[in-house]
Amino acid sequence: MKEMNDLFDDLPEPPEAHPALEDTAALLALLERWVERGWLRALDRALALFLQREVPDAPAPLLLAAALASHQLGRGHVCLDLAATLAAPDLALSLPPEGDDLSDPPPRPSEVLGGLTLERWQQALAHPELVADAARGAPGHTPLVRGAATPGHPHQDPRLYLRRYWQYEQEIRSRIAARLGRPEAAPDAETLATALDALFASNVEIDWQKAACALAARSPFAVITGGPGTGKTTTVVKLLALLQAMALGSDHARSLRIRLAAPTGKAAARLNDSIAGQVASLDLSGLAPLLARVASEDETRRSPTKTRSLQDVNEQFEEGSNAVSSSAVALLRNSIPTEVTTLHRLLGSRPDTRHFRHHADNPLALDVLVIDEASMVDIEMMAAVLSALPSRARLVLLGDKDQLASVEAGAVLGDLCQHAESGHYTPATCDWLERVTGTPVPERYEEAGGQPLDQAIAMLRVSHRFDAQSGIGRLAEAVNRPLGLQNQQESQNEKAAKKRAVREIFQQGYADIARLALADADDPALDRLVVNGNPAGFANSGEGRIDRRGEPIAPPVGYCHYLEMLRSKRPDSNTFGDGEARQPFDDWARDVLEAHGRFQLLCALRKGPWGIEGLNPRIGRALRRAGWLQASDLELEQGWFEGRPVLVTRNDYGLGLMNGDIGIALAVPDARQPGKKLLRVAFPASDGSGKIKWVLPSRLQAVETVFAMTVHKSQGSEFTHTALLLPDAPNPILTRELVYTGITRARHWLTVVETGRGMLDEAVTREVMRVSGLGRL
Repeated sequence: MKEMNDLFDDLPEPPEAHPALEDTAALLALLERWVERGWLRALDRALALFLQREVPDAPAPLLLAAALASHQLGRGHVCLDLAATLAAPDLALSLPPEGDDLSDPPPRPSEVLGGLTLERWQQALAHPELVADAARGAPGHTPLVRGAATPGHPHQDPRLYLRRYWQYEQEIRSRIAARLGRPEAAPDAETLATALDALFASNVEIDWQKAACALAARSPFAVITGGPGTGKTTTVVKLLALLQAMALGSDHARSLRIRLAAPTGKAAARLNDSIAGQVASLDLSGLAPLLARVASEDETRRSPTKTRSLQDVNEQFEEGSNAVSSSAVALLRNSIPTEVTTLHRLLGSRPDTRHFRHHADNPLALDVLVIDEASMVDIEMMAAVLSALPSRARLVLLGDKDQLASVEAGAVLGDLCQHAESGHYTPATCDWLERVTGTPVPERYEEAGGQPLDQAIAMLRVSHRFDAQSGIGRLAEAVNRPLGLQNQQESQNEKAAKKRAVREIFQQGYADIARLALADADDPALDRLVVNGNPAGFANSGEGRIDRRGEPIAPPVGYCHYLEMLRSKRPDSNTFGDGEARQPFDDWARDVLEAHGRFQLLCALRKGPWGIEGLNPRIGRALRRAGWLQASDLELEQGWFEGRPVLVTRNDYGLGLMNGDIGIALAVPDARQPGKKLLRVAFPASDGSGKIKWVLPSRLQAVETVFAMTVHKSQGSEFTHTALLLPDAPNPILTRELVYTGITRARHWLTVVETGRGMLDEAVTREVMRVSGLGRL
């Protein structure tokens, strides 16, 4: 017995529970300290306090889990993964927050959770008044729901949801599954093959754009993903032409009601511009035979005395007549929409509420909905879209799965596209694709166990923007290479290999990329970059490059380019009126705005010297020292001055301005005071018309200076020369997705600015791991 007692004496003592896990008052006090430090949101503590007031016997571990689950929403996670939080507790608060040097800190989550086991935490969550079990259908109306990563496996990776977000997830899951399982009549393979051949040139190897059209044409839910320049817009325009042609040529001969939407006004305007050009230039003549019947009926309506049968029409085609063909093509082209709206406008935003005018009981009046930049759509918005979509309507999601996910909670596109790289097409799908496209699917994309969702997803794999000579494309590819899930040693080796691959890109002398290392916060090299673009950092100072069409590419520029345009193109007119009197000023503003898009500095953070709050006034002072701006320090910090570029941060439907729109303050003649000038902010019209919208600064309630822009805000935009600035210290926001998104905003020139050694290495080996339950749809 003595030996047995000695044996137990040698066992380690179980860790003591932190006082905050034993006493709710101590926990609430700790949460208050976290809020004061900026580690936790006041909203998160308020939830824990509310639950404690409503249910006084709620155990402290449950209240802590509720606060952390709420905090995860602010970080983009849909729920709290209990096991992952215990494995890496400090990641639950994304430490360190921006601008915190962590001096004299309160207890970290690792200190609080160190003595808590997963079993005890789960026991604390077994409180029927506050937490429902998803495995039982989450009965009741509890504010919290406990679920698992994979439905039907309640003991796997337990997770805690706020009920509303659990419901969003369930709604998305059930509505997509219902569409995938719907016995939709796939188009006739022969008809579809004929239409695809009319839209795409024949190829000996698989054309992924053609395959994407085929897969989307046979499924009421489809995803088309791909990197920049892979032709997502081209593909979706051809898809819409194909769908309309088959609809117009069917027995019903009715055009589809198609709507195009994007998450932000900026993304909507950009798609509006590109899709209008694509529709106008697309060759649709090959689809005319499919439209013979509707073309004949259209001609009969215009000429009632002239009746013609389908056989007559087909004979005309065979004889080479162009009359019906031209009519059919014009009808088809006019049936493809070019107007793009925001999702908020599409669904009908209602003031002071998160609900929309369109929902399950008042669905949208459409047959096909295409959503561009779908990576930016959060889980709440996606649930609202699916709820408002008629059961027979098609939904097509378009976007880059590797870009940053939405600012709000959820990474819906990324979750849906987990198998996009490897295809996972079943043998049946591969056989069908070969039949309608004429080319076989490579064996590496075939998977006998492929799920229904995999059969509705197509990834475009060929970039038409970046070729083998493009350093931007090669760097994006190296940064975007995912890290496998291996043991720790293999993972370290793979990270080291990825770092080497990224460094080698810069060492290979590509003409379109440059790397700038700043010695300290006052390094004047940053000023040179933002003022003139630092062309000396590129091979041959950026001279001598040509694009794919053989046209010369202008050397990289900085912000002085648009300010020089502002000076040199200023109209001589003293009259800022309407109509023809305003035309010179519209032309001037258009030139200045276009010139402004030639350069943009992107950064990861908002706060601190390397965030937009520190960089915007610094850049303004640099431009003032160089003689390009006339503004006081106060005006640079918080006022208005000519040349100020501003970013709209909230939709303003009254002014017709959308979140993400960029305008520039310009001085124009004051009609009320001859000889005087006043500032107006010029914005490009968001309808793709090329018109200019002039707004008084006093009417703009939600704008910020945009010499520096966060990478998140840049999504959906492109700039001729992009400078991506990384901060001088590790930060959870630095991930490969952020670096990849920043890199791919560059069209012709990219400068990567490092303010601390190794931050690029740090960023490219950290991946966004958003917690949700959609990954196993």
